[in-house]
Amino acid sequence: MKWKLSVRTLVAGLLAAGVVAHAPAGAQSVAVTSIVEHPALDAVRDGVKQALADAGYTEEKGLKWQYQTAQGNTAIAAQIARKFVGDRPDVIVAIATPSAQAVVAATKDIPVVFSAVTDPVAAQLVSSEGPSGTNVTGVSDRLSLERQIELIKKVVPDAKRVGMVYNPGEANSVVVVKAMRELLPQQGMSLVEATAPRTVDVGAAARSLVGKVDVIYTNTDNNVVSAYEALVKVGIDAKVPLIASDTDSVVRGAIAAVGINYRDLGEQTGRMVARILKGEKPGDIAFESSDNLELFVNPGAAQKQGVTLSDEFVKSATKVVE
Repeated sequence: MKWKLSVRTLVAGLLAAGVVAHAPAGAQSVAVTSIVEHPALDAVRDGVKQALADAGYTEEKGLKWQYQTAQGNTAIAAQIARKFVGDRPDVIVAIATPSAQAVVAATKDIPVVFSAVTDPVAAQLVSSEGPSGTNVTGVSDRLSLERQIELIKKVVPDAKRVGMVYNPGEANSVVVVKAMRELLPQQGMSLVEATAPRTVDVGAAARSLVGKVDVIYTNTDNNVVSAYEALVKVGIDAKVPLIASDTDSVVRGAIAAVGINYRDLGEQTGRMVARILKGEKPGDIAFESSDNLELFVNPGAAQKQGVTLSDEFVKSATKVVE
């Protein structure tokens, strides 16, 4: 007598007998893209990978991991998004607003987890604060701008004119600039803007502010952060204090920043990716943000930019950059 067993029946029987083991945790694929490489976004990428490893998803256990950067070019970001969609990974991680917008525009079914996006709603990645009901979720790096203004006043108490260099084509920067236009006058201050559509424009934009501002504040604009040394040169040459929202920029020459630990933000993102790999739907997970803020202070930069910091302020820092 010949027995004919369907594959489904055979597997069901083996499972019942405990013969078939679960697939290894890492037998999944994750594709990661960022708009540009700079310390904050690199820390997000590394944090994602670490969190996945902590959850049992490693390349040694079968995880297929790929990473590509758009080198600051939105056209390249769109190309990477299309390539990743063609690869059909289990999850696409998109770091920073332009890359996230490119990926979300390219797929409506592959799970997308964004990270380091200031305002996901304004960037049209999700429609509201709650679960999206779509293939998109993620982690925002939005900051309290009131806290940023408070920091500016601590470093430069008499500041009245605050300069900002930003890329008008980057949605997260436009949101911050618009908010600062409204918030600064409430503190007896005003905003002076200088646009830098490309990374190479950052230095010239900063120089255009000399003589017009008392301090330059930078948000997490990717063009600006990528070319931060150009800002630092202007700050030192013209004795214009630099205040940042990205703590890595303090290491590179800003006087101070109250910002997110981007490695932690990456790990938070990675834990969300792991939840999706384990079966949760991205549309059921509301996007998150981080309240883990740190104060970085660089007394040497302050001296070079003509600012004297109080001992109390320096001692209050999470990290003092020597």
